[in-house]
Amino acid sequence: MSGAVAAAYGRLLAAGELRADPDQARAAEALDRLGEELAMRRGFFARLLGRRRDVCGVYLWGGVGRGKSMLMDLAFEQIAVTPKRRVHFHAFMIEVHERLRIERLKGHGDPIPALAEAIAEESVLLCFDEMVVNNPADAMILSRLFTALLEEGVAVVTTSNRCPRDLYKDGLNRELFLPFIHLLEDKLEVVPLGGPTDYRLDRLHGVETWHVPNGPAATEALSKAFFQLTDYPVEDRANVPSEELAVGGGRSLHVPKSLKGVAVFSFRRLCGEARGAADYLAIAQRFHTVILVGVPVMEPEKRNEAARFVTLIDALYEHKVKLLAAADAEPAALYPAGTGAFEFQRTVSRLEEMRSADYLAEGHGAEG
Repeated sequence: MSGAVAAAYGRLLAAGELRADPDQARAAEALDRLGEELAMRRGFFARLLGRRRDVCGVYLWGGVGRGKSMLMDLAFEQIAVTPKRRVHFHAFMIEVHERLRIERLKGHGDPIPALAEAIAEESVLLCFDEMVVNNPADAMILSRLFTALLEEGVAVVTTSNRCPRDLYKDGLNRELFLPFIHLLEDKLEVVPLGGPTDYRLDRLHGVETWHVPNGPAATEALSKAFFQLTDYPVEDRANVPSEELAVGGGRSLHVPKSLKGVAVFSFRRLCGEARGAADYLAIAQRFHTVILVGVPVMEPEKRNEAARFVTLIDALYEHKVKLLAAADAEPAALYPAGTGAFEFQRTVSRLEEMRSADYLAEGHGAEG
């Protein structure tokens, strides 16, 4: 192997952090080819001739825990171009819809070329985590936007649980989405990752997902799980990054701890405040694992909190998000009486299923 990405991957192998995987090695080489293309495009002769090389990119797809995000992170770190950006695909699409709205207000009849030009000025390299298409609004604009971005010279690296051919499968008016699939297959090097090791499931091995009661022991266990899932150094726990998660309508939700697809929230923040399905959907689409602390036993007067908790669990369950929690009771005793207590039993059933090995082995996402 040669190139900066492959060299960094080799160092992880040598350190014993990864196991040898031919698919991952091929992906590292594809990412290095992308880096070479970008270097040549920005070199002296490319500037002298005033032209761009054909834009390329890499599409990494495969099951959960196969190292897609890890490889994309290596590419982002090692490909020496600026400016560049790494962003979750869902967050990017929320941003795109808002920026298209602003461009329309400026009087642009067709806002996509102007937006693509602006994005190209901001990023030579765009890295998207977890490309998934599950609504018609995104499907309608993706083909034209990405065609324009590639024509502007933006290189793309993206990860997905699905091969391009299966994106937006059975979606409304899917025939209008097919040009985007052809674009991905034509312009990006598609690399499947199907190696034998599920690193995420490995990290969850032996991790208790539901801790009773709330308190120092539960907090310490969940903290240990967070560092185990993210490979973040425990000694640097004071500097774990936070995030402002866009939830649509110009609103955002503060995520106190956010790293490598793992988020930490308090029950009070998610269910004790006025929140709705859009907030919980944004969380479920953005994170593959949610750690929830401070779940109380809900008395009848806490029917609003119980209703929000039901909506939260529905969103996490439908997107196969892994849930680790600290609570004052087992799921069956969380909301024993009050308005909606009978309906709450479905949530109890889902919480129990979410602790199972079969659920933990599922891929993240509504399409996962």
